[in-house]
Amino acid sequence: MKAKVLAVVNPAAGGGRCGRLANAALERIRASNVELEVAETSAPGDATRIARAAYARGQRHFLAVGGDGTSYEIVNGLFPEAATRGKPVLGFLPLGTGNSFLRDFTTHGAEHAMEALLACRRQSCDVLRLEHARGELFYINLLSMGFTANVTAAANRRFKALGELGYLLAVLLCLARLERRSFPLRADGDAVFDHRRCLFLTFNNSKFTGGKMMIAPKASTNDGLIDYVRWGPIGRVGLLRNLPKLFDGSHVDHPLAECRAVQRVEFALEAPVDVMIDGEVLTLDCRRIDVLPGALDVLV
Repeated sequence: MKAKVLAVVNPAAGGGRCGRLANAALERIRASNVELEVAETSAPGDATRIARAAYARGQRHFLAVGGDGTSYEIVNGLFPEAATRGKPVLGFLPLGTGNSFLRDFTTHGAEHAMEALLACRRQSCDVLRLEHARGELFYINLLSMGFTANVTAAANRRFKALGELGYLLAVLLCLARLERRSFPLRADGDAVFDHRRCLFLTFNNSKFTGGKMMIAPKASTNDGLIDYVRWGPIGRVGLLRNLPKLFDGSHVDHPLAECRAVQRVEFALEAPVDVMIDGEVLTLDCRRIDVLPGALDVLV
């Protein structure tokens, strides 16, 4: 790659694994004649601030060194400005916990990501935009409500240091506390809002979450659509029987599951709710999700 690349490094990602491995990995990239500038984060939100300032001064090539949360922060530093001022390019060096977005393209993690960077192997990627009561957020993986958001919240708050094992423990914890509730919404041309109770809703750009859960097996990162997955109010026994299907995507064949490809989703929530957005858990009064088709190039 001839263009200068800004590597945004989150040394805390992966329980500190990124901090231990990043320098050696970046030196390998430099040895392949890629010009790198490196900026390290030290607190939440740093990657967003770094990316926003760099984009404003003309930087267009970025490398997320960390996990899904690092990529999410960078994307939110690039947008909304990048929607009208020039398409950025984002590569990945997956040294974090989940690294779910990259799993749509490879199971070889850092090696594949490094090859893509060195070969400048890029493809267009949609960016999904969430409008909420206090502003807007952007993401490239997924947003979820209900069980999946609760699992991520538990994993991040109680078991983060355990990686994938922590995610499994969070699943079991949320299973014991099983909640099924309504998140009123309507998608595309729906005439009325859907008030049905459900286990979870997800609004996906890519297939995976939590590292290996194929929550949206039909999702595509560049089709200009939101892959909307709804799983109705299944009980504990039914969920336990079907839990393995979340990892191969066959849960969408369950009678209580629905999967739609839509362009826009509107919400009529009575109060803010917990959402998981690209691995980050936030409490938001969600208003609308739509798509910025092909707004980002990703190195995959």
